[in-house]
Order: sequence, then C-alpha cells, then structure tokens
Amino acid sequence: MLTHEIALDWIARWDRQQEGYLPDREERFTALIDAVEALGRPDPLVIDLGCGPGSLSARLLERLPKATVIPVDADPLLLGLGRAAYPRLGFVDLDLRTPGWTDSLSLDRPADVAVSTTALHWLAVPELRKLYADLVSVLRPGGLLLNGDHFDSDDANTPAIARLERAVHDRHTDRVFTDGRPEDWRQWWDAIAAEPAFAELNDARTARTTAGANHSGTESGLLSQHVEALRAAGFAEVGTLWQRGNNRLLCAVRA
Repeated sequence: MLTHEIALDWIARWDRQQEGYLPDREERFTALIDAVEALGRPDPLVIDLGCGPGSLSARLLERLPKATVIPVDADPLLLGLGRAAYPRLGFVDLDLRTPGWTDSLSLDRPADVAVSTTALHWLAVPELRKLYADLVSVLRPGGLLLNGDHFDSDDANTPAIARLERAVHDRHTDRVFTDGRPEDWRQWWDAIAAEPAFAELNDARTARTTAGANHSGTESGLLSQHVEALRAAGFAEVGTLWQRGNNRLLCAVRA
C-alpha cells in the first residue's frame, strides 16, 4: 500500500537522483520561487507544467502558502506519488500535447505564472510551439513563464560558447560528486518497478505513452528553440534569470 510516508521517502530519493544531473537544483528552485514572489502577489495562481511528483509545487507552497498551485503531469506513477505525499496539491492528469489541454485546468481567473523544471525539453519543437501558444491564452498580461532546464547554446552558431557552457556544468558536477554520483534515472525507475507497493501505478504507466516516458532523447534542448517558440507565441520579453553553464532559468513575460 502506498502511504504518505512511503511516498515522501521515494520522492526524496527522486530528488536525490535528479541532483545527480543537477547538483544546483535547489539553487535553481530558489531562484524560480524568488521570481514568483517578486511579482508581489501573496496568492498567485501558478501552473506547474510537467510537475512529476510535485517537488517544485511543494516548495512553492512552503514559501507562498496562500498560492494556488496546479501541478500538471501525464505520468500515472509520478502523479500517484505526488498525491500521496502532498494532499494539499490538486494534481491534474493531463498530457500537455493534447489539444484543448488548457480548458481542462478549469481556471477561474488567468494564471499569474506558469513554471516548469527539467520537463519541457521532451516535447518536439512543433509540440513546444503549440504548448507556448496555448499557454498565452491562460496567462494574465504581464504573467510569467519560468522554465528551469538544460538549454544548450547552438553549436552551429556559437560552438565555443556551447562547449564552454557544457564544460562549466560538467566540472561543477564533478566537484560536487567527488565520492560518486547518486543512482541515476534508470536505476530509480528499476527500483520502483521492483517495489510491490507501486505495481498498479507502474502498470498504468507502462500502458500509457507520454513525452519522455522512455527517456530516449532530448527533443527541444536548444535555447534558441525555446526563445523562438516563445516569441512566436506572443511573449514580449524572453531572457535568462539564472544560469550555471548550460543550466538556466528561462523567463518569458506575456505581452
């Protein structure tokens, strides 16, 4: 049986394996939540795109307890973990590639912020462009998209900078994990599959095809792909709020 305590333990293990790829993950979370707080509204409406088990959403509520946070994901197992661990959060089971996904949020007012972390790069570029265009329709004027991820500079146009950004990230990671990195993404999922408490949720996940479910490759990992898609969608300003190497917090402001 999946209990609150079991879910919290496995999410802590999830966070640790994610830190193996992002040793400054908590620092990026902090910068993102700082930006939400800087909007000046104590009760912002926030949509968490590709929320996974709710690590970012839970941290947002810790800092801004009056906020309304809507975590969205399409992975049954990660949603099950999040629902068991964070009962205050109203997780929404929704594939962001589905036409009309914004209607399923049933918002009673335009959102102040949409956030995401290490998720949207699994979308192919046409899907990403459609997602950003849809997002404009539910954000208030001046509302933000805050997206933390690895965004590579384009090797074709700035090869030296792209190489240096990756090197900065890799060297920082090596310094942090001098005694070895934590378990990786595949090892975490293999451990989940071997745990009887997750059998039903794991079967539901196996039966469903979601973006990134097989971790087969990055579809839209270039900074330029995201910037161009955001500008085409109607975001007035696009820039980087925080960065270490190719690890960035990208911010876009709705016109």
